[in-house]
Amino acid sequence: MRHLLATSLLLPLIACGPLMPGASLPADAVVGAGDPMRAAIYGSSFAFNNPGGLADPAVVARAAAQVEYLAVNLPQDPRYSFTPTVAGQMAAARDELHAALGVAPTAPPQAVVEGLYGASRALNARQPGAAADALSPAVFPNRQATLARLAALGPMPLTAVATAQAEREQLRFEQERQNDNSGGPGGGRP
Repeated sequence: MRHLLATSLLLPLIACGPLMPGASLPADAVVGAGDPMRAAIYGSSFAFNNPGGLADPAVVARAAAQVEYLAVNLPQDPRYSFTPTVAGQMAAARDELHAALGVAPTAPPQAVVEGLYGASRALNARQPGAAADALSPAVFPNRQATLARLAALGPMPLTAVATAQAEREQLRFEQERQNDNSGGPGGGRP
């Protein structure tokens, strides 16, 4: 019976076709947040929705990697029951960033995440040569152009909307969990 229930829950996902391969964030992406999804949601939203959030190319690289991670993992993670529009918005944000940063159309999500995090670390260390080396030519065909775009990324309206919506959903999710644990909106416990 248990297997039948699990199979029936997976049928809608199977019917939609193959899922995009997932990606994982490096260990240093989660420091202080505990959960990679939560870290990516808050980190990317802060970068793309705050004045000056895109002024530092290392922050831009990290936030773009977080959007990549969210775009491929949010739709597949059963812990996150966000509104259905968030997955579509995040896919559009991913496409917007791929176009802006010159990501190869067939780039695997994990390679994009690893390249951008590697570039972010090198940029933080003020090592532009190492930042270029972190970007695989198979994923970032024009590495110098990608670095230049990270340093001067203009407004990303689709990405700003998607990351802000994901943050709102995360806050709603956390509030609901807190209410469930405390017995209701008013605390509910005697």
